[in-house]
Amino acid sequence: MSEKKMTSSRRHHLKSLMLQIAANWIEKEKQEIAVSKQNYVAEKCPPPALSGDQATLMETCKKLHALIDKIDEERYDLEIKVGKADKEIDDLKIKVVDLAGVKKPALKKVRMSADAMLKALLGSKHTVNLDLRANLKQVKKEVKEEPAEAVGDWRKNIEDKADRKKMFEAS
Repeated sequence: MSEKKMTSSRRHHLKSLMLQIAANWIEKEKQEIAVSKQNYVAEKCPPPALSGDQATLMETCKKLHALIDKIDEERYDLEIKVGKADKEIDDLKIKVVDLAGVKKPALKKVRMSADAMLKALLGSKHTVNLDLRANLKQVKKEVKEEPAEAVGDWRKNIEDKADRKKMFEAS
């Protein structure tokens, strides 16, 4: 089955239709929220009875201030609870990262001179030029000069070595 590709004009038309439908839904939701707010306010806060003298008005004002204070305390308590919950969530996220571990990238082998390593460790301000090879012990090959007599008497050397070999074999 070969499916035909949609033309760009058709795609744009469908996108615009979808956006219009979504905008209508959002508008309906806003209206529903406004209606629900009005119903809640009408239920929780009945309209004040303004008939009467100044003493009754003062009493209703005191009741309203008491309700406002109570609501403010509840709001403050809820803000503190939300703050604690947010902090706990952050701590748990950190624990998850700690438990999972951070993947470290594979290290690459880099050839670097000793001076470059020291610069990297100490920073660019400290320039240390060490010739580490100069501190190595230098081994000089010593040329043994055998006396001329020993060179000429090679048979004797061979007999001495044969005697040594016999000593090791005997033990």
